[in-house]
Amino acid sequence: MGVSFDKPEANAAFAKKQGFGYPLVSDVTREIAIAYGAAEDASARSAKRVGVVIGPDGRVKQWFEKVDARKFPEQALELV
Repeated sequence: MGVSFDKPEANAAFAKKQGFGYPLVSDVTREIAIAYGAAEDASARSAKRVGVVIGPDGRVKQWFEKVDARKFPEQALELV
């Protein structure tokens, strides 16, 4: 799953254009980004490119301070 600060309509159009095979979640309030260390607070203009691997139990298994957004999905799949 990807997370973006953009509105749902913009995310849907972007995901369709890019052919994403995974959902792109809108985080306009920055709550998800703050919780996972991708933003300091709700005034953040953009998110840091962090990566999080969450296990089937809902717990964070690994957290990466900086990732390449194009490569991380494949890297994350190798970890699970």
